[in-house]
Amino acid sequence: MHRQPLLEKLSRYRPVDEREMEMLDRLRSFVEGNSDCFERSLKVGHITGSAWVVDQTRSQALLVHHRKLNKWLQPGGHADGDPDVLRVALREAREESNLEVIRPVSDEIFDVDIHVIPARAGEPEHLHYDVRFLFEADPNAPLLVSHESRAVAWAPLAKIPELNSEESLMRMITKTSRGSSTW
Repeated sequence: MHRQPLLEKLSRYRPVDEREMEMLDRLRSFVEGNSDCFERSLKVGHITGSAWVVDQTRSQALLVHHRKLNKWLQPGGHADGDPDVLRVALREAREESNLEVIRPVSDEIFDVDIHVIPARAGEPEHLHYDVRFLFEADPNAPLLVSHESRAVAWAPLAKIPELNSEESLMRMITKTSRGSSTW
């Protein structure tokens, strides 16, 4: 089954708090209940992959200013049928930043999040079931803004709340600051 590798990763993942545990449970149920969970055509929602890209010192993260959502976020996007969500996250990070060398710190999940995407022309409001992985890259490598973004930049972790203080970004900053034996 094409969903099994993701389900196995989800079963190994340990959330940091009750809120993330609730999202993990919902994400797992969504994957189990929808054979087309990786397809954008599933209108209620779909799996996305995101990259939390940090520098080697873990003091900065790469953010993109998303054109449609008009906010600073980590790189990420639709699986578009690809069940390898780590590969999706890496592809999106490369496409949205032009960074050629991005190294996965681990092939295990770093964070999970479920968030609402507002309705737009021809697309109803839906959920993104986001699976996030931790990557490292060189903050001195040249960046290029993609057509999906207004800007791309490295931001010191301490300054990210000034750009976007959403719960999911704050959670990833906290995880990065605390560190872990798995990353």
